[in-house]
Amino acid sequence: MIRTENYPSKALADAVEAISSLPGVGSRSALRLALHLLHQPADRIHRFASAIDNLAEGVHYCRTCMMVADGDQCGICSDAHRDHSTICVVESVRDVMSIEATGQYNGVYHVLGGIISPIAGIGPSDLTIKELVARAGSAKELILALPGDVEGETTAFYIYRQVERCGCSVTALARGLGFGDDLEYADSLTLGRSIAGRQPFKP
Repeated sequence: MIRTENYPSKALADAVEAISSLPGVGSRSALRLALHLLHQPADRIHRFASAIDNLAEGVHYCRTCMMVADGDQCGICSDAHRDHSTICVVESVRDVMSIEATGQYNGVYHVLGGIISPIAGIGPSDLTIKELVARAGSAKELILALPGDVEGETTAFYIYRQVERCGCSVTALARGLGFGDDLEYADSLTLGRSIAGRQPFKP
């Protein structure tokens, strides 16, 4: 909680508190950003606020893959030129963006919305694994593009057990990615080669 008596204006204190609620942003950085905004023309501040506000109302999740979309279906799932028989399973929307940036993949995706983590209180029912299993029956291949840490491996193993009777092949990224690496931070060349060189998943 921001102590409003430390600020010359309650409006400034409220802005600092809102900005500091973002991950990785401390109160000093939030104050610097708030002061920067304060020196911008009013119309620019209004556009900024409107864009943030629109996240609550204007952004939807694709009914098929759970990717961020402007409507009921994302541009990838609605693209007839994509290979809809190959589903790349990822932890988050950021991972979809990272893989798309490589230009090495032409299938579709499934966003889990996290990974299994008992410590964080996240179990299979908190993710979109049930929806993935429903899609797996019509897929030829599931690519498990999950983090290489313990939680990622646990999630991959759980998914494998859920879909192993569906008849689709289950593959994992080639180990061009180091253990514990996040897809978000991998360079495009390494990530692209990991997708191209994917291997059968071995639990």
